[in-house]
Amino acid sequence: MKSAVTVSLVPEAVGGPFVFWDGLEDAFAQASSFGFDGIEIFPPEPSALDVKAVGALVQRHDLPVAAVGTGAGWVKHRLHLCHPEVEIRRMAREFIVAVVRQAGALGAPAILGSMQGRVEPGVEREQALEWLTEGLSDAANAAVAAGVVFLYEPLNRYETNLFNRQLDAAQFLAERSLAGEVRILADLFHMNIEEEDLSATLVGLGASLGHLHFADSNRRALGYGHTSALPIVESLKKINYSGYLSAEVFPFPDSKSAAQRTIESFRALTA
Repeated sequence: MKSAVTVSLVPEAVGGPFVFWDGLEDAFAQASSFGFDGIEIFPPEPSALDVKAVGALVQRHDLPVAAVGTGAGWVKHRLHLCHPEVEIRRMAREFIVAVVRQAGALGAPAILGSMQGRVEPGVEREQALEWLTEGLSDAANAAVAAGVVFLYEPLNRYETNLFNRQLDAAQFLAERSLAGEVRILADLFHMNIEEEDLSATLVGLGASLGHLHFADSNRRALGYGHTSALPIVESLKKINYSGYLSAEVFPFPDSKSAAQRTIESFRALTA
């Protein structure tokens, strides 16, 4: 298993659960100094992820990009895949595919979280799921072309009414023939709200687990809440998970403290 830490480049997301906020050069330097294995980036636009510039930072700090988020499409532009308006859905798909291509050029997967949207009033659930399938298919095709996978993140009930539980989402991907190209991003914060047994759920995901957001019950760094993390890591070992445990957490009490607590927790749990 590998450690990762998040950086947000989206001003509209200030106050959100990301560790670093002061630009890519600062985030790469700090992540490297703490000893993280990768960095997860949340850009404001696909074009803001300058592949050449980011690649130079990757080389300089020997720090791969673990994943790239698409959430700015919702935060900045209010785009999501299940919007009743066809033009907004089209723009959402294009935004996501553009991020997939930029991330893929860096050897990293892109993430679908908030841009999945929800079943809006007046829309039948099955219709919304068809739109979600269409968006996931477009993203998966772009990911395959780039030689990476795509990550789908089930969110808690307060953020979406599509899929809140990990195994329900995995079953949906399998039914829609997307399970190979699209993997589940399991976020421990969302799971603490929705799952009966976090460890059993992760074991149930098995090879469909592609990424994990390493957050405590209060969305602070591991160790600041009441999540029992050792059984979770043991379950990850059981399924031979070798991906990232990435800190998508609040910078509490500040960015450096959150990063330090995360890497200490990661090392203690995975030793």
